[in-house]
This record gives sequence, structure tokens and C-alpha cells, in this order.
Amino acid sequence: MYAAIGIVVLLVMVFGGFALTGGALGPVMHAIPHEMMIIGGAALGAMIAGNSLHELKAIGGSFKKIFKGPRHNKQDHIDAIALTTKLMKLMRTDGPVALEAHVAEPQNSAIFAEYPNLLANKPLIALIADTLTLLVVSSGTLETHAVEEVMDNAMKTHFHEIHEPQHALQSLADALPALGIVAAVLGVVKTMGSIDEPPAVLGGMIGSALVGTFLGVLLAYGIVGPLSSRLKQVLEQDEQIFHAVKQVIVASLNGYPQPLVVESARSGLSHAFRPGLSELLDSLRGR
Repeated sequence: MYAAIGIVVLLVMVFGGFALTGGALGPVMHAIPHEMMIIGGAALGAMIAGNSLHELKAIGGSFKKIFKGPRHNKQDHIDAIALTTKLMKLMRTDGPVALEAHVAEPQNSAIFAEYPNLLANKPLIALIADTLTLLVVSSGTLETHAVEEVMDNAMKTHFHEIHEPQHALQSLADALPALGIVAAVLGVVKTMGSIDEPPAVLGGMIGSALVGTFLGVLLAYGIVGPLSSRLKQVLEQDEQIFHAVKQVIVASLNGYPQPLVVESARSGLSHAFRPGLSELLDSLRGR
């Protein structure tokens, strides 16, 4: 939402300011399609050359995240803590065998079914189910630090994968000024081939060439760069729910009382998603 508003404000202010200072938009608008074809085509080709089909699809899908925002809201973070707390309590009170049916097939579990929004996040459910499956098959004999290390490795791999589109967008933003220069140089070459034309014609041709540099810089620092930064923010916000789940499991294995287990997970959330401690405890009692 705000990304779209920002782009509109950017374009209105840049072109509006140019027009208000007496600049003629006609020549700029006439040159933009041709310059954009060169710059955009070069950027697209570079993206295709530098990424696999899987990564290209991920880059395309990342724009939905940019404009829609984080996947989970505050209630989902509460639910993630509640779900994991309930599963760990079940293992502690009824033993690993009672937990096995739930983590073996989360999609058929009555406990997981209470949280449909979380079930749709397959990597998150896999982290919970796979970690608790390790506890089940080991009959709860694993060292806490070993479980924590396994979870850290799983999250590191997942986070690295989901950040690839953001790195690709940032690389594109870094390259766009140079691609703008490429378009400008081609425009200069074209101008030099018409050096016998009148000054008015040459001026127009040089102006069109400079539009390439303008577009490269504007796209890099005004659009693609900020979109890359926004995507990074969204992805980092989406990571918080994974850390909350991990904290519940680790704190529970350490034998902490439930209020401290909950607080260890809650305190790691940003203020946008962090519920009050009383609110969270009340939610757990209501489950």
C-alpha cells in the first residue's frame, strides 16, 4: 500500500517539479519509451541471465509481499506462541507418544486445525513438526542446545532462500545507473552520426540521450532500491514468528515455568506484533 503511494508521490514530485520550473515534458515523454526499452530490456536480460527459473518466479512473487506487507499479523504471532506452548505442554504431561500423531500429520491434527492461518505457512509448520518429531523419536533425551542448533540451521537455510529475491532486486538497483549510461552513450553515438544537423535538432537528440541517464538513476534510487529495502523489512518481519516458536520450544525444554516461556517468545517480537504479557497469558488460558 505505502510502496504504491510512495511511487506515485515520487513521480508526481519529480515530473511536476520539472514542469513547474519551466521544463518541457514533451521531449522527455517522447524519449522515455525508447530509453526505457533499452534500460528495461537490459535489466530484464541481466535478471534472466543471473537467476534460475525458480528464483525468477520468487522475484515475481516478491512484489506481492512488497505491496501487501508482512504475511502474519499480531494475532498470528499470539497463535504461534499458543500452538507451540500447547504442543510442548502435551509432551510434558502425556509424553512423546501422545504428541506423535499431531506432529506426524499436522494437517490432520485437531490442535493444528485450531490455527488455519498458521497451517498455511508450510515452512513454519515444518519447523514445529520436524523439531517435535526429533523430540518424539528420541523420547525427549536430546540436549536442549542440540535442538536449538538444529532449529537455527533450519531457519538460517529458509531465511537465506526467501531473501534471494531481495538480493536480486538490490543488485538490479545497483546496476541501473550503469544501464542508464549505456542508453545515454547509444544516444550520443546516434547524435554524432547526425553531427551535420542544425543545433536545434542536435540539442533534441542530446536531450533524449540524457533521459537515459536520468531514467537509470531515477529507477535505481527512486523505485527499485526502495522496493528492495521494503522487501527486506517485510521478510525480516515475517521471520519473527519463527523465532517466537523457537523460543517457546527452547525455553520449555529448559524447564522454565509457562509465564517465563511465554515472555521469552513475546519479548523477541517487534512492537508492531508484540502483545501485552497479560493479553498473551489470557489468550493461552482461553485455549
